[in-house]
Amino acid sequence: MKSFIGEHILSVDQFDRSAVEHVFAVADNMQPYALRKKRTTVLDGAILGNLFFEPSTRTRVSFGTAFNLLGGEVRETTGMSNSALAKGESLYDTARVLSGYSDIIAMRHPVSGSVAEFAKGSRVPVINGGDGANEHPTQALLDLYTIAKERASFGHGIDGLHIAMIGDLKFGRTVHSLATMLSLFKNIKFTLISPKDLSMPSKVCDVISSAGHSLTITQKLEGLVEADICYQTRIQEERFATQEQANQFRGKFRLNQQIYTQHFKSQTVIMHPLPRDSRAEANELDNDLNVHPNLAIFRQTDNGVLVRMALFALTLGVHNIVKDYDRSVHWFSNKGAPAKT
Repeated sequence: MKSFIGEHILSVDQFDRSAVEHVFAVADNMQPYALRKKRTTVLDGAILGNLFFEPSTRTRVSFGTAFNLLGGEVRETTGMSNSALAKGESLYDTARVLSGYSDIIAMRHPVSGSVAEFAKGSRVPVINGGDGANEHPTQALLDLYTIAKERASFGHGIDGLHIAMIGDLKFGRTVHSLATMLSLFKNIKFTLISPKDLSMPSKVCDVISSAGHSLTITQKLEGLVEADICYQTRIQEERFATQEQANQFRGKFRLNQQIYTQHFKSQTVIMHPLPRDSRAEANELDNDLNVHPNLAIFRQTDNGVLVRMALFALTLGVHNIVKDYDRSVHWFSNKGAPAKT
């Protein structure tokens, strides 16, 4: 069994199937705390350095929430201009300093490979929250955890899955990491749908093919009726040299109830790493899907807290004693209850 204690989590390449399943088992045990049925103080006194040098809402807050739910405290740095990096400080020096203030660090940076470079100077474990167009390992884990849960609701596992990945597959780090991690499983069918100029990088396709999985590359939605998962992505406009270059691809693959009914089966699960681009010229996932039972995008975000709680608990070596620090919840909470309409 892989030991996570004291390790950096920088890449999906660090995981084999047993390690993934171990994370999922620990994530399952975090449900009572995420749903506010219980609270734990197992990380009382521990400090997370949450360093986000690129804009983020869900990932940054999810990391902080996950750490707080384990009883720890969070210190945040957001934006490159608000850090000493803007003054020319190296990633190594920043890591040496900030790791002295923290017990673990979660980091996002716009440059590929930057989080791994930062980790070389860190005195505490570092978790990659996304490095440019390269990787997003915790997103891959929460996506795969969501797929496992959604598939289980239909009586199936991950093996034998047919997933359609749609949109910006060139710059979308979430699909790079998810495709690589899915390749650890058996008999996966990948259908990759994107404009030619935004196709999946060849190194990711090579991972899929070398693992013996089925791979179809196309620019059309036709022929997806058997897909189990529709994984939609937005155009990563921040990766383009100009806004005009990004705009030429915006709105190419919209999904609404009519298109869903036309191209997918009734059990196809709809996923998106968020944020979804809801501007009229893009409208990647139409609001008419908001009440669709197979729209899993908000279950993904909930699952992200569970997975990140699991990673913190494993990396800091407390996953087996979380229950020992249980406490009752004193405030009203309707977490997990249906939303009021």
